[in-house]
Amino acid sequence: MLYILLGQDDFSCHQALEKIKVGIGDQTLQVTNTTTLAGQQLTLDQLRTVCETAPFLAEKRLAIVNGLLERFESRSKAKGQGRKRAADQQNEYKLFSAYITQIPDSTILVLIDGRIGSNNPLLKELSAKAEVKSFPLLKNDSLRQWIGCRVKQEGGSISTEAVNLLAQLIGSDLWVMASEINKLVLFTSGRRIEEEDAKQLTSRVQEANVFAMVDAILESRVGVAEQLLQRLLEDGAAPAYLLVMLSRQVRMIVQAKELKSQRKSEAEIQNKLGLTAEFALRKVLGQADRYPMRKIIEVYHKLLETDLSIKTGKYDGELAFHLLVTDLCQRRRR
Repeated sequence: MLYILLGQDDFSCHQALEKIKVGIGDQTLQVTNTTTLAGQQLTLDQLRTVCETAPFLAEKRLAIVNGLLERFESRSKAKGQGRKRAADQQNEYKLFSAYITQIPDSTILVLIDGRIGSNNPLLKELSAKAEVKSFPLLKNDSLRQWIGCRVKQEGGSISTEAVNLLAQLIGSDLWVMASEINKLVLFTSGRRIEEEDAKQLTSRVQEANVFAMVDAILESRVGVAEQLLQRLLEDGAAPAYLLVMLSRQVRMIVQAKELKSQRKSEAEIQNKLGLTAEFALRKVLGQADRYPMRKIIEVYHKLLETDLSIKTGKYDGELAFHLLVTDLCQRRRR
């Protein structure tokens, strides 16, 4: 069985994956029979080894591959060695497609990716043979409806004003939203969640916006990065605080990549990074999967340069940050 889970809403994607796991059978045997692979470096032989390993005391084995489809996204026009790489990629996706469509019945394969173009060659080859589920970021009415349903699911009720404020403060990050809804339901203890209750979320919203700003910078979305930076500054976040938070986030991504390369479990990674919140762990692991080490290290060095420019008085904090965001995004585009 083949599943393809796509989209930037990694919370809903994670929920869909959990449903697949539940449907497999005995959860106590699931750890032994589940393998997670990084698609960007995956070889066909590695995939074959995992998929053709017989399940241990169970009927099914679960193989999860993150980022394989993204590996075959179209790039800028190839030149010189780029043409050879493009040809190699074409051969690779055909080989992967040929094998994936004939994996043993004892293996359930789940491909997980973010935003993938409709012309992705591997997706086009596999979509007719897979159960494809798409999870775009929720916005506007869809997001507000999700908030209301989630509150009800947690056993609470919420005013329209509070729903609107949560949507405005947190936006589409459903990891943060689910966590805050759970806390609000417990805090209000049976009464309706009001707008004033939602206003107490500012510190967590800042943390969520830092995650989002790191994403925007690494993906060269200068407009989004600038908007998030401005929102953080308007909410009272000091440039020194933002520098610490951004540096901490990038450092954790580097550590997570190293720990994943050592095949550490998620529990071990969470403990090593000192993360207590599930949404924070998911964000770090997702960013570690999506971005190559060279990008992350480049951002980290630029953060150090920004820190030095502020401390030496070359620029004031806000100007230094705006220059940082613009420079990083332009570098990525070039």
